[in-house]
Amino acid sequence: MIALAPTAEAAPAAPAARRAAGYSVETTSDWALVSAGWTGAGTPFQEKPWLDAWYAALRERPGLTPLLVTARDAATGEVAVRLPLVLHGNGRRRSIGFADLDLTDYNAPALGPAAPRDAAGAAALWKAIRKALPRAYLVRLAKMPLTLRGRPNPLALLPKAQPCALNGNVVVTGEDWDGWRHSLEKTVRKELERSWRVFSREPETSFEIVTDPARAQRIVDAMEHQQEIRMRAKGADYALDDPDLARFYRTLIDRSLGSGDVLVSALMAGDDVVASLLGIRDAETYVMIRISNASGRWSNCSPGRLIIERTMAALHAQGCRSFDFSIGNYDYKRRFGVTPIPLVDFTESLGLAGIPSTLRAAAAGGLRRHPELDRKVRGLVGRLLRRPHA
Repeated sequence: MIALAPTAEAAPAAPAARRAAGYSVETTSDWALVSAGWTGAGTPFQEKPWLDAWYAALRERPGLTPLLVTARDAATGEVAVRLPLVLHGNGRRRSIGFADLDLTDYNAPALGPAAPRDAAGAAALWKAIRKALPRAYLVRLAKMPLTLRGRPNPLALLPKAQPCALNGNVVVTGEDWDGWRHSLEKTVRKELERSWRVFSREPETSFEIVTDPARAQRIVDAMEHQQEIRMRAKGADYALDDPDLARFYRTLIDRSLGSGDVLVSALMAGDDVVASLLGIRDAETYVMIRISNASGRWSNCSPGRLIIERTMAALHAQGCRSFDFSIGNYDYKRRFGVTPIPLVDFTESLGLAGIPSTLRAAAAGGLRRHPELDRKVRGLVGRLLRRPHA
């Protein structure tokens, strides 16, 4: 292996190794070198199908360099963690973060058998990883769950980990689908039943889990169009028409629809897409990542909520028991009885230029630990921003 020089200006193309505090750490910029052995407990966003598409579609994006990190127990060689990271920027203003670009809802290490389970072990692991990182001014690891498949996330145990502004939203149905449906508020349950009756009365209407990649791509094209119209109507920015980001979703479907790791479901009226949902699946867990609907004349059947309920029912019959509504606290998620899942961010300066960002992150995280104070500060800032200036 080639040793990573302390003054390296880019992640090396071949693995580099360092050893500290009981861990050896390898880094590479080449996903192909590590993808074959990429395993570990994380979220579905740290599984090979997602990362294969992410690095394939985005590895050559300007200002972005892949950075794959593998930490092993130095004595046994067992994997402790694998980190799917990237370098952002060039020169002295480079930062390190997860392979995300606002596409990944949950970031995390993929845990191996040697992953530490306590704060002392996590600190030793991070010390080894930090020494192996290429030169940058800041590392920011955002949107991390506290636990990963029942195991502690060692990066969440670090002292600088702070509460994230976002949270996950999960529904666990258990084995009894009808029992779970009846646990919903009566008004919600009756509205879903009414919506299906209204929708299914229309000519040529159907629900389907799409298995043909070409048809799935056409439905996602309609999804993109519907989402753009909706966002523009709200006066909000719409970023998913970026060619690189659009290519990511197409790559994901091309590579993983057939295996069942990626699912496209749709409410159809003939050839028209009334609503569609894109998600990823890992064993018993399904995560929703994009949703859209045609609204307009279909608003009376609540197509957004209906596509979610129909998809959940179909996947429950196939063995799914955990349904993740991902980040973003919207009313429709609460109607499905989601349980909020806390997330954390970790920010650390790697040079003087990173200190202001680290201090801001610590201040924001400290406020989030005191929700009432956070609410008052946000209200004060909002009033100051609305105040007319002389």
